[in-house]
Amino acid sequence: MVGGGADEIVVVDGGSADDTRERAEHAGVRVIEAPRGRGSQLAAGATAAHGDWLLFVHADTVLEDGWAGAVEAFVADPANARRAAVFRFALDDTARAARLLERLVAFRCRLFGLAYGDQGLLIARSFYETLGGFRPLALMEDVDLVRRIGRRRLAILDARAVTSAARYRRRGYFTRVTRNALCLGLYFLGFPPHVLLRIYG
Repeated sequence: MVGGGADEIVVVDGGSADDTRERAEHAGVRVIEAPRGRGSQLAAGATAAHGDWLLFVHADTVLEDGWAGAVEAFVADPANARRAAVFRFALDDTARAARLLERLVAFRCRLFGLAYGDQGLLIARSFYETLGGFRPLALMEDVDLVRRIGRRRLAILDARAVTSAARYRRRGYFTRVTRNALCLGLYFLGFPPHVLLRIYG
C-alpha cells in the first residue's frame, strides 16, 4: 500500500515548469505526461492506472485523515459497483466566506448531485468505462461526467477533500463564485468549453 491507502498512485503532468515531476518521483509515485487540460490529464491517468477502482484527486486538493476508511467501506459494498462517490468539499481557509461556500456546495450536491472535481471522484473502472470516462474538455469535464453518473448513483463520503483557496483569495470569493456560476450556466446553454475557459480565468 502507498499513499496511506492507495495501491497505486499516478501523477499526470500537463507540462508543468516547476518541480512537480521531481517531487512526485522522489515520493516514489509514477509520473506520466499528457496534453495540458484537466479532462485530458484525468483520462490519461485512468488509462495508465491498473486497478479495478479509480480515485481521481486534483493537484491542489488534499484528502483529510480517515479518507482511506471511507473509500474502503464504499468499495467493499458490491452494490456500489455501478455507483460513484465524492468527498465533502472543504477549503483551507478560515474565512467565513469559505464556510458559507462549503455549505452552498453541500446543498448543491444534495439537491442536484452536482459535484465538482475538487471533491475527488471514486468510481469502479468498469462503470467509468461504461460511461465513456472523462472527455478531453478544457473545462467542465467533471460536470460532464457527473451528469452521466446521475444524482441517484452518486454518494457523498464521510470525509473531506480540502482544496486550496488560493484562487478564491486572489480574486475574492464573490468574484470567483460568480465566475464559476456563470461558466456553469453557459455550459448548460451549450457554450463550448474553450469559451468558458476564457471566462473562468
